[in-house]
Amino acid sequence: MGGIEQLAPSGGEVLDYDRRNLALYAALLEAADAGHDWRDSATSLMLLDVTDPDAEACWHSHVERARWIVGEGLESAIVAFNIRPEKLGSG
Repeated sequence: MGGIEQLAPSGGEVLDYDRRNLALYAALLEAADAGHDWRDSATSLMLLDVTDPDAEACWHSHVERARWIVGEGLESAIVAFNIRPEKLGSG
């Protein structure tokens, strides 16, 4: 599935994966909040083949992770994003 994991990380720890995909998370949130069809953002932003049966789950997990980062995980993200990447958990 392109350069992203099939499913975004879950849990309360901010990972280097989150740092690498912060711009994607922002774009996904913007598209979702604007009411764009998931297939459009999955194709244009994530480069997913939306005919793949796992594409919607991939898109959904990344949108949910993005919502966590800007919501409940914001404090952890701010702290983690100020730490050099090698100090973050792998992911």
